[in-house]
Amino acid sequence: MSRTLCLIRNCLGLTVRIELVTRPLAGEQGLWILLFAAGLSGAQPSSVKAQGPFRGPVAAGRVLDEVAASLAGVGYQECSDPLIWCLHLQAELRRLNGPRRCRPSGCESRPEL
Repeated sequence: MSRTLCLIRNCLGLTVRIELVTRPLAGEQGLWILLFAAGLSGAQPSSVKAQGPFRGPVAAGRVLDEVAASLAGVGYQECSDPLIWCLHLQAELRRLNGPRRCRPSGCESRPEL
């Protein structure tokens, strides 16, 4: 179960967009992360960040709701558009899940030392 949310705010003729997504971390430990991408709508994100980890999807979802409520307080509104920065968020999740090395036979997780 993952949750996604897109928020926008019009400011001086520009549309600022924030995409939020909760995802499980690798490792089967029940840890979840909240990922953010922010920038001008119609462009690449200017910032990609993460918050967490959280114990389970419910805890991550609660933080997502709190962030959304805080942003609504400064003028952001929920937008039903599909997420446009999914690849940026996925790349950040991969980075957080740890280094990987690729061999001709495929990519493998780096063994822990």
